[in-house]
Amino acid sequence: MSGANPWRGEASLTIAGSPRVLRPSFAALVAAEEELGPLFALVERAGAGQLRLGELAALFWHCLSPQGDLSREAVGEAVVAMGLAAASAPLRVLLGQILQGDAGPPAP
Repeated sequence: MSGANPWRGEASLTIAGSPRVLRPSFAALVAAEEELGPLFALVERAGAGQLRLGELAALFWHCLSPQGDLSREAVGEAVVAMGLAAASAPLRVLLGQILQGDAGPPAP
């Protein structure tokens, strides 16, 4: 079990064979926004299929809870290993949380 709580908008990402929690906390999203620009624009780019691999890895890295000693490169390598199609599942959860807040669990 990853420990991700869908009621809190959390998702799971396997990095180096270990499931990790992606938690879109206020602090994590502010840090992501500082680096990537406005979150609404990020959501729009994702919806248009224009989200870059580096942006995806950065969003995931900022939302890692806890980050521990994982590097952003390790997060990027995990995304590459799982493929963009599989990485879209945790991305949808995070983007849903960004857009809807605590509106309940994500749709299946």
